[in-house]
Amino acid sequence: MPNPRVLVEVLRSGNLRARLRAARDGQAAVRLQLVAAAADLGVLDALAGGPVSTAALADRLGAPDPDLLAAYLRVLAAAGFITGEGSWALTKAGRAVVDDDQVRAIYEGFGGYHTELYRELRPLLSGGLRRRDIEEQAEVIARLSAVLEPLLHDLLTRTVRERRPRRVLDIGCGAGLHLAAMLEAAPDATGVGVDVDPDAAALARRTLSERGLADRASVEAVEIQKALAAGRPGALTDGIDLALLANVIYYVPVDERVELLRAVARLLAPGGALVIVTTVVGPQLFSRHLDLLLRAQEGRMELPAVDVLLGQLREAGLQPDPPERIGPPGAALSAVTAIR
Repeated sequence: MPNPRVLVEVLRSGNLRARLRAARDGQAAVRLQLVAAAADLGVLDALAGGPVSTAALADRLGAPDPDLLAAYLRVLAAAGFITGEGSWALTKAGRAVVDDDQVRAIYEGFGGYHTELYRELRPLLSGGLRRRDIEEQAEVIARLSAVLEPLLHDLLTRTVRERRPRRVLDIGCGAGLHLAAMLEAAPDATGVGVDVDPDAAALARRTLSERGLADRASVEAVEIQKALAAGRPGALTDGIDLALLANVIYYVPVDERVELLRAVARLLAPGGALVIVTTVVGPQLFSRHLDLLLRAQEGRMELPAVDVLLGQLREAGLQPDPPERIGPPGAALSAVTAIR
């Protein structure tokens, strides 16, 4: 047991609770970066087929210093993602990162651009170049957004069953999970997905193919604003009964949002609906963080306030219903359905 006097001195020496909280936060930060590095290096993928020696891993990863690699692997083992010494294998936690892409995307996104923002905040505040995460991290953003699919699934299936659409449109479709959910809830409907990033569009096509929906939907890699301004080429034609903007509106510069909403409204059939799902401005930590991340990008982006979004929908010629909160209490995620 520690000397009681030592314990008393520790308790008197400062804010013990704050120190413990800082230590926990520090260890969580190390764990986040540790796994993000493992995903980037391909360490966990290299172990997916079974145990591999340090020497074989070093050769596979192109690491000329096996001792340094072994030191890193021991950290991964201490965190519970691999096990072994000299010959390494995945644990259940490590296997989850390899097998569950949403788990991997969380580590990659929050260990990458989400926290990189704060490491680069000084030059940003000093007038340096703005971030380009929307272009450079589009695939990770699409995969990370898929984490929210369970929260939206009930809303989408309920909306589809109420409105019975024949044609659905998912703008900024990402991995295609929301488009697939709408099509599965409306067996007679056809759908279109659009995403500006070709890698994200490829993910969506794969999702549709895996769920047996490829014959009922198409996905285009196109910037929606430019496509609509050019006369709605390809599958972007009129007569859409239900359109979706899920976690997309805040990536549109503020001064372009009404025009985009007008253009989407023109695609809707009379009585058609646009559903917008978005994180909104609020006092929650993630809401404040995401708003800062958006404001640090090229272009004037920010999280929408609910009342501002409702006004923009009306200005675009749509009639919005009252907003609906999505997710657990305290979440800053809202959905608005607007009718043409």
